[in-house]
Amino acid sequence: MQPFSNHTGLVMPLDRVNVDTDQMIPKQFCKLLTREGYGRLLFFDWRYVDGEKPNPDFVLNWPRYQGASILLTRANFGCGSSREHAPWGVLDYGFRVLIGPSFADIFYNNCFKNGILPVTLPEAQVDDLFRRAEQHLGYRLSADLPNQTIADELGLQITFHIDPFRKQILLKGLDDIGMTLGHEAEITSFEKRHQPSATMYDPVDFSTPGPTK
Repeated sequence: MQPFSNHTGLVMPLDRVNVDTDQMIPKQFCKLLTREGYGRLLFFDWRYVDGEKPNPDFVLNWPRYQGASILLTRANFGCGSSREHAPWGVLDYGFRVLIGPSFADIFYNNCFKNGILPVTLPEAQVDDLFRRAEQHLGYRLSADLPNQTIADELGLQITFHIDPFRKQILLKGLDDIGMTLGHEAEITSFEKRHQPSATMYDPVDFSTPGPTK
């Protein structure tokens, strides 16, 4: 997993509450053999019209937000099913930072496992960021994970909270497998101490019939 420390990027505001993982990656696409390729399918039903033509009314297709890598969201983003395809689509599209007032628990945890920084801020601050993103063409934010700040080029700076363990996971770029491998020496030592040994038993002779009634 790619480590995360600092990221600066164009902000795209998605002004919808309760965006669920089925809307992010519809169920019919949850069958690719790798994590790549889901970026094209992100928000599929909103993003495209018949024939997979871009829907001009959906914000992701607006020219001013092309190349955005920071997604501004509303409350309860990532609710619904627990499928990990949703953060795969977010990351594969190019988003490295999500900012919103609240995220669904499973989706929130899956973001950390895929190198995405989800930042939770009070609703009033999120409202202000939405106004800034809509008023300023090319509005950009910088996310500084070591110092836990969000800042723009206009003098705004916001401090955010993050669990220390999750912070270290992102800084080191560790997914579940990476964390396990970090304890490889201890695992090997444990296995050596608890190496099973075969126990020999006397063979059973099945050739002699047992007593009959």
